[in-house]
Amino acid sequence: MIFDCIRNHFKRSDSKNKFQISDYLAVTSTRASLITGAVFFAVLTAFTLIDIREFTTINNKNKWFILAMAFVIPVAIGAAVAFRFRFKQKTVKTVSFILLCITLPLISIMMTESLNAVSLFRMSFSAFLLNYILILLFYAVIFALSGSIRVSVLAVNTILYLMALTNCYLMYFRGSPFLPMDLTGASTGMNVASSYRFRILYSVVLGTYLFILTVVIGIKTNSPKMQKVQRIVVRSSIGVLFIILTYLFYFTSFITDVTKISDVDVQWNQAQTYKQNGFAFSFFFNTKYLLVITPDGYDQNEIVDLVREGNETDTGKETKTPNIICIMNESLSDLGVLGDFTTNIDYMPFIRSLTENTVRGNLYVPVVGGGTSNTEFEFLTGNSVAFLPSGSNAYMLYVNNPMNSLVSTLEAQGYSSLAMHPYYASGWNRVSVYNNFGFNKFLSIEDMIDSAVLDEYANNGNPDYFQDLLDKYYPGNSNMLIRQHISDEYNYKLIIEDFENRDKSKPYFIFDITMQNHNEYVSGGRNFDECVTLTGEDEDYPQTNKYLSLVKASDDAFKELIEYFKNIDEPTVICMFGDHQPAIESDFIASVMGVGDLNSLTVEQAQKRHITPFIIWANYDIEEQNIERLSSNYLSSLLLDIAGTEMTDYNKYLLNLSKTIPVIDTVGYIDSSGVCHKFSEKNHYTELINTYKKIQYNNLFDNENKKDEVFYLFGFKITNDDNGGEVTQ
Repeated sequence: MIFDCIRNHFKRSDSKNKFQISDYLAVTSTRASLITGAVFFAVLTAFTLIDIREFTTINNKNKWFILAMAFVIPVAIGAAVAFRFRFKQKTVKTVSFILLCITLPLISIMMTESLNAVSLFRMSFSAFLLNYILILLFYAVIFALSGSIRVSVLAVNTILYLMALTNCYLMYFRGSPFLPMDLTGASTGMNVASSYRFRILYSVVLGTYLFILTVVIGIKTNSPKMQKVQRIVVRSSIGVLFIILTYLFYFTSFITDVTKISDVDVQWNQAQTYKQNGFAFSFFFNTKYLLVITPDGYDQNEIVDLVREGNETDTGKETKTPNIICIMNESLSDLGVLGDFTTNIDYMPFIRSLTENTVRGNLYVPVVGGGTSNTEFEFLTGNSVAFLPSGSNAYMLYVNNPMNSLVSTLEAQGYSSLAMHPYYASGWNRVSVYNNFGFNKFLSIEDMIDSAVLDEYANNGNPDYFQDLLDKYYPGNSNMLIRQHISDEYNYKLIIEDFENRDKSKPYFIFDITMQNHNEYVSGGRNFDECVTLTGEDEDYPQTNKYLSLVKASDDAFKELIEYFKNIDEPTVICMFGDHQPAIESDFIASVMGVGDLNSLTVEQAQKRHITPFIIWANYDIEEQNIERLSSNYLSSLLLDIAGTEMTDYNKYLLNLSKTIPVIDTVGYIDSSGVCHKFSEKNHYTELINTYKKIQYNNLFDNENKKDEVFYLFGFKITNDDNGGEVTQ
């Protein structure tokens, strides 16, 4: 009958047709709506066919069901565009409206979880119910504010779609989900995103189709007619419900008690949390960590004693001031810590060979695949990201005022201070942060390459074109780039040039963040020698091959840097470490680790993903050590101890704590026996962890009662009057 309606409709000259299905329901359409619906169906179906390989090659046992949905949903969209359903009787209208309100959140969940690459059939009922109630509440709140179902549907689903789409690509590129704190780093994300090669994933196609379906339904849905009193009662009731639930969520443990979701378990594996508990609820759950909570039992009057208790006094120890070069190497890691695999050549032969006058070991960092500045924050300050709100970025949120750090400790001893990063200065709020740390100078890529060249490259985006520009404007510097980033080799050349032109009346300190190995690992370029390949693997992992080849280039460049400083007479210490492991093929990582799914790792397995190498080398005699495990919040204190400089009481406290709890990171902590623990455990380490939390809280957040005497040397303090020096953008 409906097909007769369509056929008759096109025969008629008038633009509207109506088909009475029953006494309760009529279906109407126009010639324009039928044509538009057919176009929607044809275009979306064609797009599925063009991208069909993306569906047929996915590693998912439900891939044929997913492919079928990619054809079925365009049919539903076409029908929703072509026809309008009208209900005749008031009771039927009411029932149909209630059914629509019940169904819409379900479609919204299907949309967000499609983008989250999770099937609804894999979600637990409780996880589904949590997401359903939350999205239904969002619909209700927008309706209460606007009085329009149409506005509510369009607003909620547009926001959910954009957020879930962001989560999809963040998981694809960096292996970690979209967290509330990522909103504060949006500008950095835009800078970095320009270097990625985006592809249209099957999850994006399916999620986008479902989003289009919600938009069409929203546009065609009329709000129920209500009397003024009814409107007031409904809107007021929704408002009261929202206030009650908000209070219970943020200021009580009611939600976590009812849902049995542990705050600590949520934090230690966010990727797993998003898969298990759904995108909407997981993102919203993380907003509660935006609040910084005062540690239990905190008393500012105890801080000095807590810091100094157990610290050794320096009796007769000679203080030294060697030159100190610190390098945080982008994505540098030895993937061998995850498990066994073979390559055609060794990808870090020089770094492995360094033993003389070298302290080396495994560094446990707070992030995986991205979030560089959090590792940087831990190294420079000695504070732990583990005690900050989950998913937060310290540089974007907490370094808002002058702050003690490795910089202030060395400047108090007469050191010069330079920060260098061969990428855009605006990333991770570094200009402001480095001012607050008190760096004398900050050099970024804008100081290394003319802005006109950078702008021309940005408008083109091709790595080979960038190389062409540099060959033209900077002849004789063919080693400036690897792919589209400044190479470690050229980066170290700049360090050497700055060292040779330094103020020799002061000991030298530089903190350098490299860029060569930054994600993504899809594209190459004529300036990139992909010399390392995996051997003995059943599958092809091109991203891993590119990554390991980049590590080999880093190894070669580091060798040149060490060879240079071997021939320098002035005592010099070089500390290099990786900021995090790379975001490469998850299938390769799972295979090497011997697991089927990276979202279900044990605490011990998750800790392995946080390991990068660190090396402290000197061009004079120091005691060689191989340190099995150390987290990045301790590394600068260890560096100062090895260099023989003066240390703050806080540095001494951290060194002392590292003997008992050598690793504290966002997964948990590891004791001196190598046993992994979650923060939720209650044991004889609990009080030590709580003490560290109290000290860090005083350092970061209790500005009025901060005990400067344990965080600064000799009364030297970074202030608004003397911080910042010369900062270059």
